Amino acid sequence: MALVPYEEAAGVGLQKFHKPFATFSFANHTIRVRQDWRQLGVAAVVWDAAVVLSTYLEMGAVELRGCSAVELGAGTGLVSIVAALLGAHVTVTDRKVALEFLKSNIQANLPPHVQTNTVVKELTWGQNLESFSPGEFDLILGADIIYLEETFTDLLQTLEYLCNDHSVILLACRIRYERDNNFLAMMERQFTELVLAPSQ
Repeated sequence: MALVPYEEAAGVGLQKFHKPFATFSFANHTIRVRQDWRQLGVAAVVWDAAVVLSTYLEMGAVELRGCSAVELGAGTGLVSIVAALLGAHVTVTDRKVALEFLKSNIQANLPPHVQTNTVVKELTWGQNLESFSPGEFDLILGADIIYLEETFTDLLQTLEYLCNDHSVILLACRIRYERDNNFLAMMERQFTELVLAPSQ
């Protein structure tokens, strides 16, 4: 597992979350992601961690072509869109309430031939895991999903269930509180290798 912590750029405030669209350039594509803070809150805006993780994927940190990947708590779907454009077969997951919003961003930003390798699926951590095969994924992605302490046990259970012995977990997050470090300690106890990338 690699964790990609980062520091938020000074002068950037919450106003970016209230814009109806956020536009990015990844994998030789312009990606225009719809945001809806008022209706869906944190699940419907692009957090900096998603940009950091998308950049990390675009740099070729892991081989994505033909890889079976899943994104947990996908929100707007930016990371999944980038992974799919780079050749991964992606299962894009979030809670039921966010799925239609998520699907609209996936459909708007992926060419039809790439959409065939992408599926949007409901996943609440720790629940109904049997709708997935154990150890199904080569790559597990998550951007800014470490923030609610009450979800940590379910998140770890979900990661363990979806992983196989060769899976790579890439999580990008901003370490904000001591509880975030507590989650990292839990990860170290559960997984064999934990790599922390230095923050920029």
